[in-house]
Amino acid sequence: MPDPNGFLRYGRRMPARRPVPVRIMDWREVYPSADDELIREQAGRCMDCGVPFCHEGCPLGNRIPDWNDLVRTGSWSAAIQSLHSTNNFPEFTGRLCPAPCEASCVLAIGDDAVTIKQVEVEIINRAYANGKVRPEPAATPSGKAVAVVGSGPAGLAAAQQLARAGHQVTVYERDDAVGGLLRYGIPDFKLEKHHIEARVEQLTAEGVRFRTGVNVGVDVSAAQLRAEHDAVLLATGALAGRQTDTPGRELAGIHQAMEHLVQANVEVAGGAAATVTAAGKHVIIIGGGDTGADCLGVAHRQGAASVTQLDRYPEPPQARDAERDPWPTWPWILRNYAAHEEGGDRVFAVAVQRFVGDDAGHVKAIVLVDVVVERIEGRGVVSELAGTEREIPADLVLLAIGFEGTDALTALEQLGLARSRRGTVECGADWQTEADGVFVAGDAHKGASLIVWAIAEGRSAAAAIHSYLGGAGSLPAPVRPASRPLASV
Repeated sequence: MPDPNGFLRYGRRMPARRPVPVRIMDWREVYPSADDELIREQAGRCMDCGVPFCHEGCPLGNRIPDWNDLVRTGSWSAAIQSLHSTNNFPEFTGRLCPAPCEASCVLAIGDDAVTIKQVEVEIINRAYANGKVRPEPAATPSGKAVAVVGSGPAGLAAAQQLARAGHQVTVYERDDAVGGLLRYGIPDFKLEKHHIEARVEQLTAEGVRFRTGVNVGVDVSAAQLRAEHDAVLLATGALAGRQTDTPGRELAGIHQAMEHLVQANVEVAGGAAATVTAAGKHVIIIGGGDTGADCLGVAHRQGAASVTQLDRYPEPPQARDAERDPWPTWPWILRNYAAHEEGGDRVFAVAVQRFVGDDAGHVKAIVLVDVVVERIEGRGVVSELAGTEREIPADLVLLAIGFEGTDALTALEQLGLARSRRGTVECGADWQTEADGVFVAGDAHKGASLIVWAIAEGRSAAAAIHSYLGGAGSLPAPVRPASRPLASV
């Protein structure tokens, strides 16, 4: 039972981040591990709330009050068992998830939420340090083979669940290393890549086979993949970047955010030097979300001359507006990431009117204008405010304005599957697409979303595949796909 008085004795506290002047000189993670006293204190703030709405806020259904209390009492071994029962990779979610569980924490009604995300990552940190993360290979092979296309969090979660159920799983990844967006989309200052390597080692010991540098549909046909496996899971992500038709878009020096992030990650990993680099440049980041903040942190570390992040929406409030976003819904509030305290300007309620180029056809400036965004018939309509135009220098412009869904993969065409209007691959209630034995999960199905949703969908799709293959018993399925008719594709 949680300590019913812990939240009365302690306020919300987080471990101190590494000093800004130090951390922008390297690519190591911003947060050091917290000491036991701090984390046990913070876990003790989890109150005896009766109905833990944090369960509903977490797509994985993490048993948050259970492992909070285990941490409070120093039962770290039991805590990781509880956490792993619902979440394959808490070292990923504990670093990258925006924590919808905290938004729905009962304590957050009148106080600051429990530091659920920080407690989670400290549980897995100690589990690794104490040798509690071990392979769990299946005792008996099922004789069934499954191909997983894509090695991001959805694909890896599904692969682990299926391998532990006895199926022979092969993961196909078109990049040269496993991890998907975790590997080449998330900067190391948020997720150092040794965390991925540790899980790959565990999955390999559990029987999962990895084939990197294989583009399904090109290097191996979808028909061949289907013929060699009893089921196929598409977990290819949603990396098709959203474009803009702003005048001047054709100028050199304007790039999708992922071009910048991928190249930076490759260079940090010891690969080719980035050509889309912020070094010495005036950088404009269009987009106020997570991806934009990642570009901001990368630009600081690359030595940008200046960085300005633009958001077309007005500056959000510091605290939840109870009428607009009543608890326990996800609130619209100002979210300050670690990168924002490292420098740069953040400008709200603006839009780029046009890009300005030099004689060589390279961007040299942007014309900025103040805007008002109104909700009309469910759509955000942007209106410019006359007389607010101004020009600011720009040597590098990064578009962090969202994603249009999964890539137009050759494999989809070979399987007879089309992308929906949202750019995703749709499925029925059993996670199966219109192609028999072919399933889909993660961002490829949901659209660009949270890592916790990707893992939840990977686990659920694995449960559906296990049932399809006639496996004994059942696997946990935390979520179900949205109810959409397959004909809508």
